[in-house]
Amino acid sequence: MRAIRATVPRSLMQTRDHVTTSATSRIGLGTVQFGTDYGVSNRSGQVSSPEVAAILGSAHAAGVRVIDTAASYGSAEEVLGTALSPEQDFAIVTKALPLSKGFEAIEIRARRSLELLGRKPAEAILIHAAQDLAGPEGPRLWAMLQRLRDEGLYRRIGISAYFADRPLELARRYRPDLMQLPFSLLDQRLRNNGELALLKQLGIEIHVRSIFLQGLLFMDPMQLPARLAHAGPALAAVQARITQAGLRPIEAAIGFVLAQNDVDIAVVGVTNRDELAQVVAASAKPLPDFDWRLCAIDDPITLTPSLWQPDHNR
Repeated sequence: MRAIRATVPRSLMQTRDHVTTSATSRIGLGTVQFGTDYGVSNRSGQVSSPEVAAILGSAHAAGVRVIDTAASYGSAEEVLGTALSPEQDFAIVTKALPLSKGFEAIEIRARRSLELLGRKPAEAILIHAAQDLAGPEGPRLWAMLQRLRDEGLYRRIGISAYFADRPLELARRYRPDLMQLPFSLLDQRLRNNGELALLKQLGIEIHVRSIFLQGLLFMDPMQLPARLAHAGPALAAVQARITQAGLRPIEAAIGFVLAQNDVDIAVVGVTNRDELAQVVAASAKPLPDFDWRLCAIDDPITLTPSLWQPDHNR
């Protein structure tokens, strides 16, 4: 497997006896690889336009209905707009430019995104850099998104945040319609500190990403990049526990997220149709009783891709 990201729910310690089509309907398709060469385990580079179209067709046929993209994902929005078919009723979630670009540029691009995607209204637009909302210009930035929603350009507005952004504080302040957060078998922090449950109690739709940490979960612990070499022993231990549970890493990763009642959509990035097929198949694999808390890693560098290398895009 290459650069894959993502989610889905039910009580953590329960066994899933069966999976209906609702499993794939709760998987969202990440698109950063459609617009740029992204991912620590990605060896094939940016996905070609013909393959993007094929992936979209397979995803729609499998029951996937959410697409996640962003203005900062290179040419991803443009590629999607070209590849999407009118009959493919995907709900598209995109993300705004960061505040560093200026208010005018943010609004212009938010409107331009709809033209590139060929969808109006789109399902949602998120603040991509959550720290922008924590500063003095945060309320003005949020008001801009509210205005776009009120104009009917986007059905909903939300926030894409990291653990360090204090997502619960942001949610209580701005009351977004949805939030996108990092969560995985390796990164269980938002579950363990109770924030996922509290966010859900606020009525917020939860999308989770980085389910495979850019494919880190599938990598050889002895062949990690220099910045992640220290994570080798912990990763090897997690992989051993997954084997002990009788699963493959992809099955454990997807099954764990699907076991969380507080998760609505799991965003998974793929680079070809075969990877998508593996994701769909893994979502149907029963999750055995196992103490999956033992697979959590606490190291913030390992759990934060933006810290893996100086020029890594968040």
